[in-house]
Formats: sequence, C-alpha cells, structure tokens
Amino acid sequence: MIDVLIFFVGAWAGAQNALAGGGSFLILPTLMLSGLDARAANVTSCVALFPAQIATGWTGRALAAGANGLSLKVLFAISVVGGGVGAVVLLITPSAFFSRLLPWLVLFATLIFAWGSFFRKKTETPRRLSARGAAAVQFLISVYGGYFGGGIGFMMMAALTLAGQNARVAGATKNVLAGVINAAAVAIFLFAPDLHMRQAVTTSLGAVIGGVVGAKMLHHIDEKILRVFVVIIGGALTVGLFYRAA
Repeated sequence: MIDVLIFFVGAWAGAQNALAGGGSFLILPTLMLSGLDARAANVTSCVALFPAQIATGWTGRALAAGANGLSLKVLFAISVVGGGVGAVVLLITPSAFFSRLLPWLVLFATLIFAWGSFFRKKTETPRRLSARGAAAVQFLISVYGGYFGGGIGFMMMAALTLAGQNARVAGATKNVLAGVINAAAVAIFLFAPDLHMRQAVTTSLGAVIGGVVGAKMLHHIDEKILRVFVVIIGGALTVGLFYRAA
C-alpha cells in the first residue's frame, strides 16, 4: 500500500516540478512516512528525481551557456565538485543532527521558492557578479545542492542573471547544472546504506510519468496557483518538521 502512495506522490511531484517546481516538498515527507529517517529520505529523494532532472537538462542543453567569462565547462566542473562535496558532507552528518537541521533547510528552501516566485524583480538590472564571484556562488550553491537541494533552481537563476545571462539562457543553464550537481551526488549516494532502492525506483517511475503529463499540461494550468500551493506545502512541512523535532 505504501508503495502505491509513493508512486502517486512521485507522479504528482514530477508534474509539479514540470509545471512550477517544488516537487521535493511532496516526496520528502512521503518517504519519511514510509519509515525512512530524514537523511535516508533526502538521499533516496535525490536519487529518485535524478532521471527526470537529466531529461530536463538534456532537452534544453542547446541554450545553456557560460556566464561573464566563465565557460559552461568551468561551471560544469564547479558544479560536479560542489555537488560531490555536499553529498559527502551529508553522509558524514549524523542522522539525528540532520533530522534537527531539516526543518531549517525546508524553511530556507520555502523562503527561497517564495522569493523567486513572487518577490524577485525580473526586470531589474542589479550590479553584476564578477567571474570570480560567480564561480564562488556557483560552488556554494552546488555544495548546498549536493547536501539538500531545495531551492537551488531559484538560487542559480538569480546567480546566473547577476552574472549577465538573460532569463531564457539562465533557465536552460540552471537545468543543466542542476542535473550535474545531482549527478555528482547520486554517484556517491548509490553506494550509501541510506539509499532505499525500492522506494527510489517507485518514486522515480511516478516522477517520470508525472513529468511527461505535467509538460503537456504546461500551457493549460495557472502557474501562480501552483507556486502558491508549493509555498503552502513548504510552510506546512516546515511546521510539521519543527513539531516532530521538538
């Protein structure tokens, strides 16, 4: 019965990611409900969502580009190293400590998602990041992405536009780099005892199907409503995790 629930939540999350993002907010508590601790749920969720992320990045790869003197290959390398570092740090983090940290991570990711969805001014022309600054920011985002990952899409969109990319190119580039960050993390998580393969495969199958359906529905659903829904789910999950950790 729990596998059926995981599959359908995975499908819902896949569609949510294709339409507006924030699908991990649905998968994480469902995996924890199935009996996984917080760290195992995070590891399993990362592996489960990886195929869909690779498909998304591959689809838009032609638009991906470097930024402000940094080639795409350099950003690629930074993302691989950062994602691997974040994954290793996660695996050496005691599970009990990660359980106490998780509510803060979800709160941070929810706030980043809300800012990127409703408050960030897309037409403003702020001060640009230097090449060195862009490299440092991408590395920090990559480490965070390998460790937890919630909100990295909006973080990279902000960083890449600050580094001079337009929104369309930044969107394609962040999809490619998100896949790269998770590839580094997944390569490490595949050998971790925290990975629960049955739940990962079940979630992944649902997410891929949901992602295809979501992509087809992209022009028929109000994205703002979905983003409000993600913020509500993220807020509820934050409250629930703080209550559980108390």
